[in-house]
Amino acid sequence: MPAAIEASDLGCKIRVHASPRASRTKVLGYYDERVKIQLAAPPVDGAANEELVRFLAKALKVSKSSVTLCAGATGKRKTVEIEGVDEVTAASLLGL
Repeated sequence: MPAAIEASDLGCKIRVHASPRASRTKVLGYYDERVKIQLAAPPVDGAANEELVRFLAKALKVSKSSVTLCAGATGKRKTVEIEGVDEVTAASLLGL
């Protein structure tokens, strides 16, 4: 497994390569040491970031408040921290 998902003090951190304006939101696999996720939202007014948080919260079975965008709010390369989920469980739930 690439270093896209790593342990953190609260749970795990996921390094994401976001691809906005897709027909639907889904995980595509690994891309450049990151988890590539298509987002069914445009990168306008934070819509793509909101979709990413919503998608990860649902996929990892945690509340949206447990998902924090740590870095990359304005770019495709993002880092998201998930509270209460370890890296092995996160990879499994995302189908990686």
